[in-house]
Amino acid sequence: MEDLFRRYRKKVQYIDTNFIRSFIHDVNWNARLIGIKGARGVGKTTLLLQYMKLNYSVNVEESLYVSLDSFGFKEKTLVGLADEFVRNGGKYLFLDEVHKYANWAQELKNIYDDHAALKVVFTGSSLLEILNSRADLSRRAIVYHMQGLSFREYLELETGEKFDKITLEDILKNHLKIASSINSKVKPFRYFERYLKQGYYPFYNEDPDLYEQRIEEVINMMLEIELPLLRGVDIGLVPKIKQLLSIISESVPFIPNVAALSQKMGMHRTTLMTYLHYLEEVGLTINLQKEAKGSVRLQKPAKIYLENTNLMFALSPSNANIGNARETFFANQLGYKNKLSYHEKTDFLVNNKYAFEIGGKDKSKKQIATIENSFIAADDIEYGYQNKIPLWLFGFMY
Repeated sequence: MEDLFRRYRKKVQYIDTNFIRSFIHDVNWNARLIGIKGARGVGKTTLLLQYMKLNYSVNVEESLYVSLDSFGFKEKTLVGLADEFVRNGGKYLFLDEVHKYANWAQELKNIYDDHAALKVVFTGSSLLEILNSRADLSRRAIVYHMQGLSFREYLELETGEKFDKITLEDILKNHLKIASSINSKVKPFRYFERYLKQGYYPFYNEDPDLYEQRIEEVINMMLEIELPLLRGVDIGLVPKIKQLLSIISESVPFIPNVAALSQKMGMHRTTLMTYLHYLEEVGLTINLQKEAKGSVRLQKPAKIYLENTNLMFALSPSNANIGNARETFFANQLGYKNKLSYHEKTDFLVNNKYAFEIGGKDKSKKQIATIENSFIAADDIEYGYQNKIPLWLFGFMY
């Protein structure tokens, strides 16, 4: 236990709190059992350590941070750790990377039931199954999903200015006023292209020259460790899956031909459909579905995007399609808190109500002229007009 405390204090000592994600205010930290899941690299560990530094720096021995993939934890069990921690006066236990621990769900249930005064926060892969776990943590844990930096957060980091989050409805009704207010502080369009290439992952400013390499490492960890470990994906198919991701980044956008893909990748159609579902689960793709009933896993996606534009430019730095990048940005920023689906006449249907066409500054309204509640999200413009809205503005929604 002493070694775990030493490691924890060292981590907290050096964590920077100059910039803190607004996500920290979305979490109900008073709950007894909190789960934070998200793709690798989006900043879950940093968020935990920042919260601990801000809240437990006085009575530091009442809190403990443990990464379950660290050597200091290898000989312990979660239940044993919690028991010892509580005996020594511990009140707040933070567990990172719980998916690396085989029996995490059952032991978290036991900890919850045995220690009513202990508060536990855990993080893990996007693949964590809370509802389907044998322990059924769904009745006990409040689970949050964390995403990478929004364009709003990136602007705050780059400029030092503060910007409020904006709802979709407010953007649709008041986009000209909002864009004018933002442009009076900074010129967001100057930063937009850079964000699309190098701004989604919070580590973007640590060593910019190695950013693409670090993204490749993130992708490799997801494909070579998380998917085989948590979903049983055949490690031998990883090179073909990487090739598929590159193809998606270069498409306009990618409309899957399942028969051709399954033949090319050497797998049964059902297996391919399952793998496409896993790629979305792990946080590497966004699969746009037509409205249909039944299992999403067995449905063919109408379109497939990479989860964020930084993935596109890391996988295909010279051949990433700009039209695809615009749609990927829109899907990433809106899909976090809204329901996206396929629309037959436009690019997206949002919340089963709003139709959106994505394009450049010269995109005309002809295509959406007869469609109710339809809008254009246009790149290369600072201000919109009527139902034509700057694409970058949709990056202020979280």
